[in-house]
Amino acid sequence: MFNLEEYTEKAQKVIMSIQDIMTRYRQNQLSSEHILLAILEEGNNVGVELLKEMNVDINRLKDEVEMFIGKYGVRVPEGTSVSQIFITPDARHVIEKAREEARRMGDSKIGTEHLLLGMVLSPDSTAFRILSRYGVTPERVYEAIRKIRATGRTDEAENIEALARFTVDLTLLAREKKLMPVVDREKEIRRVIQILSRRTKNNPVLIGDPGVGKTAVVEGLAQRIVEGKVPLFLRNVRVLKLDMGRLVAGTRFRGDFEERLKRLLDELKRKKGEVILFIDEVHTVVGAGAAEGALDAANIMKPELTTGEIQIIGATTVEEYRKYIEKDRALERRFQPVLVEEPTVEQTMEILKGLRKVFEDHHKVKITDDALEAAAKLSARYITNRFLPDKAVDLIDEAASYVRLESSYPSEEILKLEERMRELEDKINDAVVKGEYEEAARLKVELQKLKEEYEEARKSQEKIEPVVNEDVVAKIVEQWTGIPVSRIMESEKDKLLKLEELIHQRLVDQEEAVKIVARTIRRARVGIKNPRRPIGVFLFLGPTGVGKTELARTLADVLFGSEDAMIRLDMSEYMEKHSVARLIGAPPGYVGYEEGGQLTEAVRRRPYSVILLDEIEKAHPDVFNILLQVFEDGRLTDGKGNTVDFRNTIVIMTSNIGSEKILESQENVRFEIEKELRNTFKPEFLNRIDAIVYFKPLTMDEVKKIVEIMVKQLEDILKDKRITLELTERAKEYLAEAGYVPSLGARPLRRIIELELESMIADKILEGEIKEGDHIVVDADEYGLKIERR
Repeated sequence: MFNLEEYTEKAQKVIMSIQDIMTRYRQNQLSSEHILLAILEEGNNVGVELLKEMNVDINRLKDEVEMFIGKYGVRVPEGTSVSQIFITPDARHVIEKAREEARRMGDSKIGTEHLLLGMVLSPDSTAFRILSRYGVTPERVYEAIRKIRATGRTDEAENIEALARFTVDLTLLAREKKLMPVVDREKEIRRVIQILSRRTKNNPVLIGDPGVGKTAVVEGLAQRIVEGKVPLFLRNVRVLKLDMGRLVAGTRFRGDFEERLKRLLDELKRKKGEVILFIDEVHTVVGAGAAEGALDAANIMKPELTTGEIQIIGATTVEEYRKYIEKDRALERRFQPVLVEEPTVEQTMEILKGLRKVFEDHHKVKITDDALEAAAKLSARYITNRFLPDKAVDLIDEAASYVRLESSYPSEEILKLEERMRELEDKINDAVVKGEYEEAARLKVELQKLKEEYEEARKSQEKIEPVVNEDVVAKIVEQWTGIPVSRIMESEKDKLLKLEELIHQRLVDQEEAVKIVARTIRRARVGIKNPRRPIGVFLFLGPTGVGKTELARTLADVLFGSEDAMIRLDMSEYMEKHSVARLIGAPPGYVGYEEGGQLTEAVRRRPYSVILLDEIEKAHPDVFNILLQVFEDGRLTDGKGNTVDFRNTIVIMTSNIGSEKILESQENVRFEIEKELRNTFKPEFLNRIDAIVYFKPLTMDEVKKIVEIMVKQLEDILKDKRITLELTERAKEYLAEAGYVPSLGARPLRRIIELELESMIADKILEGEIKEGDHIVVDADEYGLKIERR
């Protein structure tokens, strides 16, 4: 009756333990209750897992079965052997039913779950009557088997279909509402259904950038199948997602992987029309499980894919499709590509609206429409190395998480009340120790009132529903990118309108240069400009020390929140032909390939920045060719093939071309300089520059203003030491005259201020002549600077 080869390893153990049960109870008539007790005593098997899934009290059931066997089982007389066991008709019926169920379910061996099914499908058996008292019915057992197999929560592997063991049932997850809603992917889902309805080569492969929603398309298909919103041939189809990791894991010996995959494919063929296999990252099947002299997964699957016996939906990125699948022409022709494009900002907002309730329920927060709009727009604008809708969804998720955490901290009021309660408790204890019982009683009444206040404050805080608004989203973008987005959102219009004024707070004069730069930036920000190009591309011309670099620094600070947002490259370091590789990164196979380019990596890490290319005329011509692409398309491909976005940068190039002519203030100076520029740079390079900005030499009055700005910085430092500083007009004139050299501009000023003014103040502080709280006045005479305390 029991051919052990028919049974799984766990079921074999159960059958072997039946002999011990018969001997223990001195019985030789094997009935269904003995099989049930053997399953319960063995413990670690699918049968017990199924009962637990149905919330059956295992210990109570075991006690009842033991009591029944002890009370009603037929005992053999003392001295009679129990080695010969007779199988009763009800046990025979249970075993036959178990065999039928295993065959019907497509399982190669009988397992403990089939034995349990055999019991609940045999109404005349004792096991059936006992189990029915615990609410165990065939329907509930089938449902529990489906759940356990879908989640793979069992190690009784032999009796699990390869499909159940190595896949996740997306249609089951959709039925249980465990999948995220899928919005605005109707076109792609219809295209997938159209390909699935073909007779041959009916295997769609979804191709798109990471995060655009390839997996979501398949999940959307599973949801539509569950809702019945699909053609009739798909109504009862299950979409199973293959777990390649599970399929390969544990395949130690040659042939293990091939055997598993063959079983999987055989089951798919047997269930043709009932199951569609979804392979995420389908390129991983190329080379998967291959050993020396063995076939990989792709080659094993090719014949089955051609005939249409199995149906597969794949998903992969454009790059990996090209790298792994396109080069295998035989594999490529078996798939039909479906391009999944990145959604627009407007489409992303609709997707976020569809997902809003999921995040609100999970995080227990309220998400406003403004927050959704900000997430879509700010992620598209600031997070340039990822794709919509993934980055916008992540932004909303983290913003909701942030708000929830912030609201869970006790408020200031609650913290103060807790502090006062602790103080009162200490006072009460002190009063009791001193015997001041009336005071202690009074304090207890006061403490009780505080406790009531505390409870009310806590309840009122719990009632407040945390809200995710655009400010929170902006704060998260700031955390991710380092760009002070909230500052840009609040006052960008005012800032752009007052750009000249803000720049002049740090930069003296150069009215024309500042006006040209400000106007160009305003045009770009308002959108009256090619959106594919950088915010602005400028060529700054003029003598040294007149404010070219200072203007670049000021723009970085004013527009992007910090001077650190300036990427400075000295082009005299890029005079050689091979130096292009330093800008964009070495090509594959060369030293430094993994490091990335100095320009591309800096912009990739900080996409909102000012790029300062100093002494541009010294760069190699090949560097200009690279820059042409940046100026025209706002993008650059680095040595690794990654596209870096330059649309949110301001590119400033400085040059000393014509600086002597500017210093000499010759007539028609600009005509002469433009002639020199045309001789140095190619026309296509000059034509892509938004504005050539001329910086004029500084006058003495302007140098005095620069002195005032530099002295103001020193005043701020001394203020921390509670020392106030004042400079007379004569002192300012002295520093201006001593620190200004027309050919060097204002560069020597800093050095003069350090040597003459800062050093003198430092010495006086060390000598004790200047102390905290002092007001010092700096004057000048024919011998130099002098300091007075007032």
